[in-house]
Amino acid sequence: MRYRLNLSYDGGCFNGWQKQPIGPETVQGTLEKILKTILRQPTRVVGSGRTDTGVHARVQYAHFDTDQELDRSFLRSLNALAPEGLVVRSVERTPDDFHALASCTSKTYIYRIWNAPVPSVSRRHWSLHVSKPLDVEKLNHLSRILVGDVDFKSFQSRGTPVSSTVRHVTLAEWRHISRHLIEFRITGEGFLKQMVRNIVGTLLYLERKGQTADDLKAILAAGDRQAAKDTAPPHGLFLYQVKYPPALDNQCRKI
Repeated sequence: MRYRLNLSYDGGCFNGWQKQPIGPETVQGTLEKILKTILRQPTRVVGSGRTDTGVHARVQYAHFDTDQELDRSFLRSLNALAPEGLVVRSVERTPDDFHALASCTSKTYIYRIWNAPVPSVSRRHWSLHVSKPLDVEKLNHLSRILVGDVDFKSFQSRGTPVSSTVRHVTLAEWRHISRHLIEFRITGEGFLKQMVRNIVGTLLYLERKGQTADDLKAILAAGDRQAAKDTAPPHGLFLYQVKYPPALDNQCRKI
């Protein structure tokens, strides 16, 4: 039987999503240890995507298989064993053909910036502090270039090889959430390694230097990571939403 976990986590508590053979604990590695304790057998967990060290998740999905029939007490057991910074929000029985990664149709990431002369104590772990006032209108003007089928090779950090660096983005926009909190939101079918953080770092650079949409187009056309600018730090980034086909989603049942 296949089950889906709906997770939230503080990325500052983990060394990213993907399990590592040695080193600090990861989200995937933590979940597999918890499941081994509860189910009394090794259990592989597959996530909807890999978040880097320090990146948070408001919503992250993962699936695992077991021959055991699970009940409501399973969710309580998971959270009782979960470390600080990790919460399992729900457990669902899924169709056998559900796959946390392959079945995913879109993901939304948000990047939060505290735009004020002085930092925020309460938001310092979950947003990037930028003291100079940001021109959100200009940032949105630049971001429109990123919507559609775009080759993001210039924004791909080294990592797992991919067959294509073209990605379909349906939304890329900046907005004020409050007086000092600014959020960049991007939605697409999939993302390259550190693509969102590289985009944010580059857009902030272009805005700060007074550069134009033509400069961003030149960076994209270069197809070279060296043409883009710095990578924004991980603590401002959240995996915010993961979507699946409604017909498949509707077959998932909470236990």
